[in-house]
Amino acid sequence: MNDYILEGRNPVLEAIESGRAINKLMIANGNKEGSIKKIIAKAKDKGIVISYVDRQKINSLSKSDNHQGVLAFVAAYDYVELEDMLNGIEGPPFIIVLDEINDPHNLGSIMRTADAVGAHGIIIPKRRAVGLTPVVAKTSAGAIEYVPVCRVTNLARTIDELKERNIWVAGADMSGEQTHFQANYSGGIALVMGNEGSGISRLVKEKCDFLVNIPMIGKVSSLNASVAASVIMYEIFKQRQG
Repeated sequence: MNDYILEGRNPVLEAIESGRAINKLMIANGNKEGSIKKIIAKAKDKGIVISYVDRQKINSLSKSDNHQGVLAFVAAYDYVELEDMLNGIEGPPFIIVLDEINDPHNLGSIMRTADAVGAHGIIIPKRRAVGLTPVVAKTSAGAIEYVPVCRVTNLARTIDELKERNIWVAGADMSGEQTHFQANYSGGIALVMGNEGSGISRLVKEKCDFLVNIPMIGKVSSLNASVAASVIMYEIFKQRQG
């Protein structure tokens, strides 16, 4: 990640003011005066996630001795606005919604499959989820160049916006009332995949129009998040091809 960390008050402030995509700010505890105060205010205005940590943590990540108590984790690629993503779609939308995916390898792999099946974009939350890091870019094997990623503050509210555009929302969950290949994905569809450990959060699950499960007869009770996403994405792809 170090190649994508900005250090120091002026570089970080300039990045925020220029509108550069920033995954997170890291600020030393107790460091809230002067230009840091301005950085915090502007970051909050733009909805940038801020983490307050011990100065030792910042020292361990810094490449220089001039971080001045602030680091900015810059996205490997820019995010897109939800409106721009949706307005650029021709035909029935096919969107992937990721609820707190934390592993960059999973996100990169999901992006790779999303590109393969012709998905129109991926939606991720700003908090408690991995962003567009260099590891994600590498794992995507180039798909990051072609799959738009939108980063939102509130997934539940965003799902409501998708529904307003006549997009059906399918959640992948073991409690699903039908298997993933029994469901009808015709028309606009948004597939919701949950966190690697806890699955889809309660509120987001309640927003889904229906839930699907992946049938399994083996000894292992679950699939890796990116594998599970790929299985369902290809079923959607098959139906859309038909």
